[in-house]
Amino acid sequence: MDISVVFTAHMKRRLTRRALVMLELALRQFPELDGKGITIGHTKVHLGSAVLPRYPTPESKLTIRLKVRKLTYNTIGHELTHLLQGLSRQSALTTRIPAGEKQCDVWTIARSGLFCDDAPGYLRLPRVVREKWPEYALSVRSLCIAAIEKRRTYRLYLRWLEAEIKQLARRPLKKARDATQLSLPI
Repeated sequence: MDISVVFTAHMKRRLTRRALVMLELALRQFPELDGKGITIGHTKVHLGSAVLPRYPTPESKLTIRLKVRKLTYNTIGHELTHLLQGLSRQSALTTRIPAGEKQCDVWTIARSGLFCDDAPGYLRLPRVVREKWPEYALSVRSLCIAAIEKRRTYRLYLRWLEAEIKQLARRPLKKARDATQLSLPI
């Protein structure tokens, strides 16, 4: 992929090897950004933010700002999805991603399992789902994918999704097989 990435001076001072690897992996999940220029800056206030130029041109740079200290794939993916939301409004993309924070969470989680490392910040999740996110992440991702499909025919797909997640919390969790080493009696 050919995404031109420029780091601001503040971000260069705070950039860690871990953050750089995370950014590279996350950017690979966004082929729609191929050929675009992205400026990546630092923020102290929020986990992240995205900025699109008001009057974009093909040469315009897209900007995201991230907090390196608490960086997660979910945050990176969320901000990159905001860029896609803006680009889709400009009809540059064939798939239109609706505007909004909840919609951004849904499309981010549905895009890749990579972005399921942290609970989404805007979707309404029951406390147990948020507290035990790693155990519920793949189920919520499946529901997000289903919600995107449901959106084609059902306008209230976000309400449906949040109701399904609520039901998910009421059902007993299926225990995944433990991936620990097998111990044999000797």
